[in-house]
Amino acid sequence: MKLKPFWAYYGGKWRAAPKYPEPVYDTIIEPFAGAAGYSLRYPDRNVILVERNPKVAATWRYLLRASASDVRALPLMQPGQTVDDLVVCEEARCLIGFWMNKGAATPCKSPSRWATAYPDQSWGEHIRERIASQVDSIRHWRLIEGNYTDAPEVEATWFVDPPYIKAGKYYPTKVESFQDLADWCRTRIGQVMVCENDGATWLPFQPFVSIKGNESRTGGRVSREALWTNWYERGEHRKEKA
Repeated sequence: MKLKPFWAYYGGKWRAAPKYPEPVYDTIIEPFAGAAGYSLRYPDRNVILVERNPKVAATWRYLLRASASDVRALPLMQPGQTVDDLVVCEEARCLIGFWMNKGAATPCKSPSRWATAYPDQSWGEHIRERIASQVDSIRHWRLIEGNYTDAPEVEATWFVDPPYIKAGKYYPTKVESFQDLADWCRTRIGQVMVCENDGATWLPFQPFVSIKGNESRTGGRVSREALWTNWYERGEHRKEKA
């Protein structure tokens, strides 16, 4: 079973997740959770999300506690309204705000041109029902609002997808030291996967796969992804070629 994204987040890995090695542990930890594109492919696992961005953490807090009926009761946007006009909690505003523009790094207040042009893909009855039909499937997930170093010291599958060293400027929260992050990644227990753009050197990354971005008038940008994993170094998994 897989779930569809609860929102489309900048740099999200949902479409690319099947290309990454499957989890070999019952617990998956995403220390830079974002929209949890990897874990959504394996929602029955014991998923632990760690997120420092307060808007993203607030969105997950709402999703983890809301019932299907709570989601179905969320209001739709009326012409001329902004998210601030909706009589909902701040966490729900964050969720709806992420649906105002596809692939945004922060929630938006008003519908973008994309949201206006593609109403079935932005906040509306279809998306609201999709979210409502899925929230019960993540009731067992756990959220830790904090830095990646606040993740528990347990044996797990670690999917580490930080703001990239050169392409992460759009994220409100940044990585203070990639050397510290590299040392931390190397000391995780279990199966560790770390994502980056091709050319990054703070770990011995290997070219992994090319991912085409969302379609646009310019055709969609291609991101050349790299991967470091201790599983390759241990010889316990064969790298998939792009």
